[in-house]
Amino acid sequence: FSLLACGAVAVPVSHELFGDSLRYIVTQSESRLLLCEESERARLAAELQTCDVVVEAFNDETHYVERTGIVKSVNMLQMADHTPAAILYTSGTTGQPKGVVIPNRSYLAAGEKVTQAVGITAADRILTFLPLHHANPQMYSVMSALTVGCSVAIVARFSASKFLQQAERMNATGFTYVGTVLSILAKEWTIPVQSGLRWCIGGGAPRAVWGHLAEMLPVRIHELYGMTETGGLVTINSRERYRFGSVGAARDDFDVAVLDSAGAMLPAGQTGEIAVRPRTPFVMTTGYYRKPDETLAALENLWFHTGDLGRFDDEGFLFFAGRKKELIRRGGEMMSPVEIELAALKFPCVADCAAVGVPDDILEEEVKLVVVCKEGFEMMELIAYLRTSLPRHMLPRYLEFVTVIPKTPTQKVQRFKLVRNSAQTIDLKTIAVPS
Repeated sequence: FSLLACGAVAVPVSHELFGDSLRYIVTQSESRLLLCEESERARLAAELQTCDVVVEAFNDETHYVERTGIVKSVNMLQMADHTPAAILYTSGTTGQPKGVVIPNRSYLAAGEKVTQAVGITAADRILTFLPLHHANPQMYSVMSALTVGCSVAIVARFSASKFLQQAERMNATGFTYVGTVLSILAKEWTIPVQSGLRWCIGGGAPRAVWGHLAEMLPVRIHELYGMTETGGLVTINSRERYRFGSVGAARDDFDVAVLDSAGAMLPAGQTGEIAVRPRTPFVMTTGYYRKPDETLAALENLWFHTGDLGRFDDEGFLFFAGRKKELIRRGGEMMSPVEIELAALKFPCVADCAAVGVPDDILEEEVKLVVVCKEGFEMMELIAYLRTSLPRHMLPRYLEFVTVIPKTPTQKVQRFKLVRNSAQTIDLKTIAVPS
């Protein structure tokens, strides 16, 4: 907001970025100033020696008096709708991230639509633990709070063991999530718990986790669908229109369709690519910064193609079916890695896991399950468990054991880092597994 007040454009990035990833974003965004904590200044200045950027600390008062002249209030309602408020870089789970230009109206609309759908009022307090450079907390937490005048309670990072304690201490009534967070909380709570939380907002809640948490923690899960490019959300389960297992119905300022491979609209019940287009100007991105070809490719036939799969039911509720590029194709069978992961996570000694497709000369792809183990883990017991929990075509051929699953700062699994088999990968066809 300070940058908006002085006419600059914010490029929020993770404080964990370093090396080529950091230099790429600074250079690609044509940033001229990097603001950081004093404790990070020396490291970042060294990292960015080759970039045309000045590194300064938030709490450096050396030039404070000289700069007070540019300090002024900012009212987003008085700014032009098309004004670029920020450039947010996508997670980059499949390659170099793209800078998504977010206009002022997109932020305002997100706050309006979330608060209307969920019924957030000035009496609420939103617990926020996701990194603030991401669209989720910016649009669902900060913009909701500014829209209705409620407050945001910020904690440094997500902790399942401290979650309820933090929520209680801060008198939180709601929180925002990504699917991984809910899956972790579902493993944490096996008996009903009490709290002042009434609702939560986010995307990626697996159906089983959604149902479990609704019993363990009596909150209304407002599952939605959207991405940075689409102003954070295009569908949402509202108080008035709510369907368990779906990602909700479309916002009134967006058209949402499911398309086949030729770009034709599919009827209810059929799965295809989710595509969106705005009914109101500037409620979604104006494009990828300095990437006109990628912008045009995403806007084929004037629809923004999300790269996600889904289907509508007869009443207009959208059901998410996974990423097109993440689905595993094994011997003609298409499967979601999330289904395999949810089954494995039910095994008591699996702390975390990720499923990916790896190239195979015969079946096109084979299934690999990458596992983080808890104490007492027994591989043969896991294999026996999966055999009773998954259909035959979903059973992993490969197992790999790691200490941590690579994820983005918003806890999305970076599956592209797991595709290549390592020395620690076990081919289950080469070992004797009891029947």
